[in-house]
Amino acid sequence: MNQLLSTDAVARDQRLAYWTDMICNVYVQLGCDPVRPDDIGRFEGSIRQHSLPSLDVSVVKSGAQKVMRTSGHIARSGDDYFLVSIQAEGRGVVRQDGRDAVLSAGDFALYDSTRPYELLFDDRFEQIVLKLPGERLRSELRDTEALTATTVSGKEGAGHLLLGMIRTLREDIDTLQPASALAVANGVQSILVAGLQTLPAARAPSLSNLTAYHLARVKRCIDEQLADPSLSMGSLAASLGVSASHIHRVFKSEPLTPSQYIWERRLEACSRDLLEPRLAGKPVGEIAYGRGFNDAAHFSRAFRERFGCSPREWRHPQVPRVQ
Repeated sequence: MNQLLSTDAVARDQRLAYWTDMICNVYVQLGCDPVRPDDIGRFEGSIRQHSLPSLDVSVVKSGAQKVMRTSGHIARSGDDYFLVSIQAEGRGVVRQDGRDAVLSAGDFALYDSTRPYELLFDDRFEQIVLKLPGERLRSELRDTEALTATTVSGKEGAGHLLLGMIRTLREDIDTLQPASALAVANGVQSILVAGLQTLPAARAPSLSNLTAYHLARVKRCIDEQLADPSLSMGSLAASLGVSASHIHRVFKSEPLTPSQYIWERRLEACSRDLLEPRLAGKPVGEIAYGRGFNDAAHFSRAFRERFGCSPREWRHPQVPRVQ
């Protein structure tokens, strides 16, 4: 999906209210105030929105403003998303969890829709905003609350790579086939995670070689038995000749528990299968059962929670998503 929304569509005295409705529809429930009272009559802005599998990409161009997500907004709409603001032009501030991330061109910062935040702009700006389901990022990172509202530089390392990838994506996004779009969305997330992992709050002690070996061995065994609906901690421990407590110990440094990891791998496999042209005629339920799920309703709920849409909407992205 590709759409352009602009305040040019309404009269000047209605533009701020229209803008607030726009950002609520594209992102989450929000409030917006002008920085200066006399800006109300000349407020203008636009959002170009693109949707990839499990990742929305939008380009925001507007003037000075203060955007707020309050406890009241969260109570009325408990959307669970992570958003990433990548500053393209001008200056912005992301405020959350007692921290302020000051963004210059190329920098980015993460924020979480499940807690209050503010976005501050003192002049005209352009941002590229990534929006992805909360569980998607939590499956990759521990303690995400410690990583919000912290500036990641776009001048070097993963931040620089992310900026380059997003710029290329802006040029080619409308020509991507579904399977390619999924690969790109996964690549963007991987680079985003790499950038966030450079922050001091994300740095954890390295695993010993022995622990890394045992962790890789457990994950390999899970992948080999993923299609078996009876896969459990007990059967996994028996296959490996270890105790269930041993498996939990080697996963201690991971963002997911062993059971969560199994669900995550199954959902990822289903997401790929649903976009595989060779499986286009295979019913969604059969794909789920083939990856170890044994309850279609539970699979559908888990898929929506993980990817932000139903399996059918994922397979046919032109179908409007339920907000």
